[in-house]
Amino acid sequence: MHCASLYLRISRKRISLLRFLLEGYDGLAILSTVESKDGLVRLLVPAQRYGELLHFLAGTAHELH
Repeated sequence: MHCASLYLRISRKRISLLRFLLEGYDGLAILSTVESKDGLVRLLVPAQRYGELLHFLAGTAHELH
């Protein structure tokens, strides 16, 4: 399975929220915190679900900043 990485900078207070939301979308992406004080996270997403992840992020962007 080919995966892609997507790096995001979000509010550090929202990292756990994003992790929780992603858990509801089984297998959509795996979140790793790169730098918690800066809110930098990495999402590892299966290539075939990349578009779905972008759609999810667009819908939740207002909650993550």
